[in-house]
Amino acid sequence: MSSAFFAPARLSVACRSRGLRLCVGLAAAPWLLVSQASAQQSASSDVTTAELSSVEQASIEPTTEPATELDPLVVSATLSPRTASQSLSSVSVIDEEALRRRDPVSIPDALRGVPGVDVSTSGGFGKQASVFIRGTDSSATVMMIDGIRLRSATTGAPAWQYLEPRMFERIEVVRGPRGALYGADAVGGVVQLFTDKPDEQGPTPSVQLGTGSFNTQRASASLSGREGGTSYQFSATRLDSDGTEVRDGGEDKAYDNTSGLVSLSHTFDNGANLGLLGLRARGNNEYEGGDSDYVQQVAGVYAEMPVTDIWSSRLTLSEARDELESHSESFGTSVIDTETRTARWDNTLLLGAQELIAGAEYQEDKVDGTTEYQETSRDNVAVFAQALMDFEPFSMQAGLRHDDNEAFGDEVTGHLALGYAFDDQHTLRASYGTAFRAPTFNDLYLPEFFNYSNSDLDAEESETWELGLRGQYQRMFWDLALYQTNVDDLIASGDDGLVNVDEARIRGVELATGLELDQWTLAASVAYTDPEDRDTGKQLRRRASQTLRLDADRQLGDWNLGASFVAQDHRYNDVDNDERLAGYGTLDLRAGWAFAPDWKANLTLENVFDREYVTASNGTLWDYENPGRAAYLSVGFNL
Repeated sequence: MSSAFFAPARLSVACRSRGLRLCVGLAAAPWLLVSQASAQQSASSDVTTAELSSVEQASIEPTTEPATELDPLVVSATLSPRTASQSLSSVSVIDEEALRRRDPVSIPDALRGVPGVDVSTSGGFGKQASVFIRGTDSSATVMMIDGIRLRSATTGAPAWQYLEPRMFERIEVVRGPRGALYGADAVGGVVQLFTDKPDEQGPTPSVQLGTGSFNTQRASASLSGREGGTSYQFSATRLDSDGTEVRDGGEDKAYDNTSGLVSLSHTFDNGANLGLLGLRARGNNEYEGGDSDYVQQVAGVYAEMPVTDIWSSRLTLSEARDELESHSESFGTSVIDTETRTARWDNTLLLGAQELIAGAEYQEDKVDGTTEYQETSRDNVAVFAQALMDFEPFSMQAGLRHDDNEAFGDEVTGHLALGYAFDDQHTLRASYGTAFRAPTFNDLYLPEFFNYSNSDLDAEESETWELGLRGQYQRMFWDLALYQTNVDDLIASGDDGLVNVDEARIRGVELATGLELDQWTLAASVAYTDPEDRDTGKQLRRRASQTLRLDADRQLGDWNLGASFVAQDHRYNDVDNDERLAGYGTLDLRAGWAFAPDWKANLTLENVFDREYVTASNGTLWDYENPGRAAYLSVGFNL
């Protein structure tokens, strides 16, 4: 059973008035189960290992192991493999088993309920989505695919909704600033998607076909494996749906997505490694008043070489494209194509228990299309360094980066994290980090008749303090984090376009816990976020302040059963907090049946009680409605 499912979301630890007792009770449920698990483990301590299932054997391994299912390895937090407890970060992992069990239709669906993550959508099935990490803007989060960044240079945010989760093997979510490692926009955190890297020799084919509500058809096929030193993955997916109505009384808005992936790598006898990645998603998306054809594409090659016994070097060349051709009944056809080309050089030195990472990065953004921007390209040159030091029971991580951007000048960001291990199970961490959000091409270079852009804008700058405590045990974990982020020079609308005026302060608390008990996988999390505009005292738009998620999965022989409950309080659609969007709670159910060797059927029921809820609104015109009750059935073969 998977630990990644322990990326459960959050609940308010600052539940107010009438909700206090309910919130406390729900948050306490996993802790009550812990005592039961401990008692059971004590009572069964004389059972031999041979009598335990493989899952149970894994769950009683000593916590000093490098990684366990409840303490997975992550690389996005430090650029170097560390377990979640060693990373000195607030980090969540959604692994392959969790992704396949839940089978979401989009990355925003997969991220719903991850601690510290809030998702706002303008409808279902491919409609625009925003992902807010710890109350920061969607454009203040870095999204990467196997180390290659993907975003729109015009909006600053990636098109999360167009990426097919079946193409990926795992998702890592790092909460907190990572400007010292990734440069611009890593204010709220980093989301990284990973493709499969097979270890087993020989080919592994996989095919899955499904159908469901709203005339949704879904198919995927892949072939992955390893031959000698060469690993490979070839995948293709297709999703076609009539969609749902975006506004009350409107017509259903269709969506289709066709995606392909090629990933190859080869490791030579001397330890050198060469690899390439190509991913392309394209399709059509209908919206109120028109439709759009889109393309999301990532391509990259890399070479890694062990220079000496303690020094390895890696060079990565990549390109990411975000293309959109919109057909509007009111404005005709418009085309926006953005392209980001990157060359990155990473060097790692291993000095006993200490590790030093240093490198340089060159990045060029380009914009093309029907809109005549005042500038159509800009480049960024950066150098960075990070030290990872371990002096048991103390550990320290320190990083520094300098960016020189053609559009808005120099930015220096840094990160310092300190850890103290009280024992093998409990680690205290404290960190401070700075980051910045780069003004986009829309912010800087739109034509004057839009009365929007301002070429003199500075980058938004932030600083974040965090204090965390993690308990890592044989069959469970818990993680508590308190943080505050201050953002200066927020880019906001003024009388004559955008200006740097606003300041924001975001405070929050997150508590996540997970537990494996017999054949049960249980998880719960609560979160409270206070994203405040300091100039007005208002809550930042479209962010909920309180979230709860509960997950339970049970293995019953050839069957697996599961349920997820997500609840959020209200949010405001506008900066003045006049347009209030009500809170909601949804329940999803799932079941899987391994009815034959290598064959499995999955049934998913989403929004079981047909809850009507919205997370975004078009002002006084209409609310963007999310899909109601839905059922999906799929049958798959996996050798």
